[in-house]
Amino acid sequence: MKKKVCLRTFGCQMNMADSEIMAALLKEEGYALCDSEAEADLVLLNTCAVRDNAVQKIRHQLDQLKGQKRARPGLMVGVTGCVPQYYRDELFAISDAVDFIAGPDSYRNLGSLVRRASEGERVADLEFRSAESYADIEPLRQEGISAFIPVMRGCNNMCAYCVVPFTRGRERSRPMSSVLLEASRLAEQGYREITLLGQNVNSYHDIEAAAGFPVLLDEVAKRVPGVRIRFTTSHPKDMSPRLVEAIASNTNICTTVHLPVQSGSSSMLARMKRGHSREEYLEKVGMIKQTLPGVTLSTDLISGFPGETAHEHEETLSLLREVRYDYAYTFCYSVRPGTSAAEQLEDDVPESEKKRRLQEIIDLQNGISRELFQADIGKVVEVLAESESRRSSLQLMGRTEGNRVVVFDRAGYRPGEIVKVRISSATSATLVGIPA
Repeated sequence: MKKKVCLRTFGCQMNMADSEIMAALLKEEGYALCDSEAEADLVLLNTCAVRDNAVQKIRHQLDQLKGQKRARPGLMVGVTGCVPQYYRDELFAISDAVDFIAGPDSYRNLGSLVRRASEGERVADLEFRSAESYADIEPLRQEGISAFIPVMRGCNNMCAYCVVPFTRGRERSRPMSSVLLEASRLAEQGYREITLLGQNVNSYHDIEAAAGFPVLLDEVAKRVPGVRIRFTTSHPKDMSPRLVEAIASNTNICTTVHLPVQSGSSSMLARMKRGHSREEYLEKVGMIKQTLPGVTLSTDLISGFPGETAHEHEETLSLLREVRYDYAYTFCYSVRPGTSAAEQLEDDVPESEKKRRLQEIIDLQNGISRELFQADIGKVVEVLAESESRRSSLQLMGRTEGNRVVVFDRAGYRPGEIVKVRISSATSATLVGIPA
């Protein structure tokens, strides 16, 4: 009888893609996926260390698994991804529920780690492998509409607040031929949308093919013309005119760009070591909007970074008003040991003030999002249906090309179909309509 593995994924889309790689590797070791820890022989927690609250989720999960291990002594628990890479000297001490740990470059060794752990050894593989891109592994995906293709891994930017260079290592890119092959395979399998992933996706570079990200994006779009193409996450410094032109020249590349800024203040951006000013960022936004009329933009923002003044916070609010993002991922700053911010800057903004400023950002962004979404009322939009609505089986949920969520009457349509929907109402996060 096959052993079963339960994979729990925390964090970003790259972690979700990594879980699909781990599932494929464990299938070769004789494991079948299951959804419940209660029926699993092995539980893997694939983790994120970008923010402290993500780490606290793992601690809570391990506390729960400790009780399950007492009830079922044969149950094994592994922690993979960024948390073990970041807390390499502490994780075994954090919880005695952990049997083995593996960093993001060590997944090929999962089989060996599981076998050694089953023999009673607490074992770790946290080696950085600068050439590892998992390009030759076909991920084990659940059947669906959308799929991720990681095209590059790691980050060279060393932003002051960020642990990614310490947990994911230096940038390395997959061969373009490998990405194109996987995109073709996904199209043949019926996937309707592909998202190209990277911690800094637009710094992709295939040396042998002399191809940067604009070339890769263009080639993928032309290889699978019937599939929607998205990409994330971009760094503003690498957002080039050539990349924007590649989007404009391919009808199946979605005209939506996630462009993290973190702060609207040039002095803050300098302390964050972002590599660009407010003015340079706005120049990139202007270039994007001029070349891609109707483009939707999203961003990331941090409140309460060390030294943030009331004026710098106001500059972030003014940036929101000027750019008018569709949505923003917003966070309070949390100290990440080992980063230059933790070592060189005092975390001097009180927690209550961080939260107050964060709420101001959220309230302003919600108002902007509501205005943008309500402007779609009466329009007919194309929606890729993804699933049933959470509230009713009589409705479907999908997304526009601009990544706006739409809930609409089912009317005989099925997930995977492109549906023209007339928008009848809107909130700050969702459009509602009926098939046109």
